[in-house]
Amino acid sequence: MATPYSPVAHANPDAGADGATWAATYTASPRYPNVHIDWDVPITMSDGTVLKANIYRPADAAGAPIAEPTPTILNLTPYTKLVWNVLDSAMAVPVLGDALLQLFRDFDLTGTPFDGITDITKAWGTGLPRNLTVDRNLIKSGYTQVVVDVRGTGFSQGVMEFFGAREQQDTVEVIDWTTNQPWSTGDIGMSGVSYSAVNQIQAADKQPPALKAIFPVVPGSDLLRDILAPGGALQIGFVPAWLVGVNGTKLLPDLLSAAQGRFDWKWLADRVSSPMTFFDLLFAALTVPDVDQLPDSVRALFNEHGPLRDGMLSHPERIRTPTFVVGGWHDVFTNTEPVIYQQIQLPPGQKQLLMDNAYHINVGADFGEPGFPPRLDVLQRAWFDKWLKGIDNGIDGYGPVTSKQIGGGWTSTDQFPRAGVEYQPMCLSAAPSGTSNTSVHDGSLTAADDFIPGRLTVAPGVTSICSNDTAVVTAGAASILSGCAKDARPHELNGLTFTSAPVGAPTLISGPVNVHLNTVLDAIDGYWTATVNDVAPDGRSTVLATGQLVASLRAIDPDKSARSSNGDLTAPYLQLTLGSRQPILPGAPTTLDIGLTPTDAVLQPGHRLRVDVFAGNLPKGLPLLPMLVDSQLKPQHLQLDSNEPSFVNVPIGGRPAW
Repeated sequence: MATPYSPVAHANPDAGADGATWAATYTASPRYPNVHIDWDVPITMSDGTVLKANIYRPADAAGAPIAEPTPTILNLTPYTKLVWNVLDSAMAVPVLGDALLQLFRDFDLTGTPFDGITDITKAWGTGLPRNLTVDRNLIKSGYTQVVVDVRGTGFSQGVMEFFGAREQQDTVEVIDWTTNQPWSTGDIGMSGVSYSAVNQIQAADKQPPALKAIFPVVPGSDLLRDILAPGGALQIGFVPAWLVGVNGTKLLPDLLSAAQGRFDWKWLADRVSSPMTFFDLLFAALTVPDVDQLPDSVRALFNEHGPLRDGMLSHPERIRTPTFVVGGWHDVFTNTEPVIYQQIQLPPGQKQLLMDNAYHINVGADFGEPGFPPRLDVLQRAWFDKWLKGIDNGIDGYGPVTSKQIGGGWTSTDQFPRAGVEYQPMCLSAAPSGTSNTSVHDGSLTAADDFIPGRLTVAPGVTSICSNDTAVVTAGAASILSGCAKDARPHELNGLTFTSAPVGAPTLISGPVNVHLNTVLDAIDGYWTATVNDVAPDGRSTVLATGQLVASLRAIDPDKSARSSNGDLTAPYLQLTLGSRQPILPGAPTTLDIGLTPTDAVLQPGHRLRVDVFAGNLPKGLPLLPMLVDSQLKPQHLQLDSNEPSFVNVPIGGRPAW
């Protein structure tokens, strides 16, 4: 029998003496006293489109830029560098900047119904803003930072492409342009959060010779499956609001150039030509009731080999640039953050993975405290010092996988999933577990020989509004309601629950999870959601992993899917194309696999594992209108049959838990 799992770190998440040195280096008196800024520098692309950049250079006491070339850090953003400048300016005001960060760190609503706000404010007080915008400390230590509005956004010309081929080519051309500037050594790094992290992955997979290091915070590499339409359902809780924000900020004019009589009329013409980019796609997806009537814009999204899909899919396996990935177990990009690390063909150390138990906007809360990782700005500085300046500071010995385990603490290990994990299928049984008196049905999660058959029915509902998935899809904003984000019981009012016996020893769960369901529908389509949860002795149900699937889009690509040693799927790769769509035969059993996000968790003694099954997931997901019409929003059935069992394939380490 295997020994119980022990969450003892292979190395210190705070990096011990090395971490203290990195922090001291970051806070030491700067090499240069000032920062010089060149505003709206034009960079002309090969097709004639002009992008605009702000260039931040080290400066002497008089404010003049230094003559010595420096390594250069690029940040390409769609959110307009004007916003970045406002944030940077606030943090650069003497006394005020530090006071703002300290206010964020000290703001504490722990113990109240809104304690989730504290996780957000602490993250914004521990270095994340400097990763997002401009880090003047980094510049004063001898780096140049260049912030560029991507094509069609901010003050740059062109039409926004949402990671299209032309935008990706722009990034490589900006790298080349920067390499040839007299103030640059030609050693280029990239930084940034979210969109500005995704384009780092895209740039690195092109292998530009000058790109020597990247530090992407909450990146993704498969945007269709990560964020736009995971499981084939549109993320209406994120995508519309994001499009409004990006399209709104790109319309902000350059008032200074207008006042000086040098207004960019090409910029205006480009904005007039596409004032609300991609809204036609979203509108059609939610209003056209028949698949055959869907316009080309929507069909392009569900065309496996179209340019829109190609632009949203990165290739981490091509990356040869040292890469430090920062993510969260409840991020909108959780699906691919560990995959990026796994696929990069570099030795551990040259690639790093840091996963917080966090959402998109609150990664890094409590960083810098003893036992926690160093602050993100400190880690970023150490990373660039190593790979752009050749300073042997030990950062390549950090991690290489540093994780805040759900249900556990911060640990460091050498791989993900963790060593010693084996997949164990557990059956969904109709027998009551006695752990829930509020779900639609209180079932059990058992070994195959304890299975009880039955047919269970679940209908679409609205309790998913109060759920961890809502917190995920709002990038963490809804996590301020901790009663919804940190406890799934309100969501489970509309769901089927299947709960195991309690574990007797700490039990590791590490890796992607798959839920295999034997279903019956009364219509030709349906929409399933599943989560895997940790249930505490007091009944609190904490989501560990989540996934969703439009039933007619269940076809998988076997060559890109992963399986455990017995052949069961662990990470199904959905085709998500209209050509592979398979309408359901009403009344007939149909098996499907719901791939859940990867997780790294510890079930403590007395805790139980639970699988939740739902027939909807607003606002995280909504099927395209034709598929929603085909579902008729009818109740959906789970057929628990010993000849075709429904089960969860869960990666477990240590002593067998059940």
